[in-house]
Amino acid sequence: MDWGFLYIFILSAIEIFGDFQLRFYAQTNNVTNLGWGIVGYVGVVYFLIQSLRFDNVLYVNAVWDGMSGLIESLAAYFILGDRFKSPSQYVGLLFVITGIVLLKLT
Repeated sequence: MDWGFLYIFILSAIEIFGDFQLRFYAQTNNVTNLGWGIVGYVGVVYFLIQSLRFDNVLYVNAVWDGMSGLIESLAAYFILGDRFKSPSQYVGLLFVITGIVLLKLT
């Protein structure tokens, strides 16, 4: 089991949770969403530290950025109904997937 990669995946998922909660807070001023957003980012710090126990900053940051961007984009598309304005932006997501695969090939 690649624990470092798993921690980076969890880190990305928790970051998305925090981002969505903070978006909801920004739209509604519901303090509960603010609280959950802050809790999400405390989780981000915890899982970032765990990820760094297994891999170096260069790898963790590259995979985290790619995975977070991909997962959050998909969640925004399917859950929030967000859309890109240009088809070339969807091609960019394919490059993100390619980058993650290439980073994982060690």
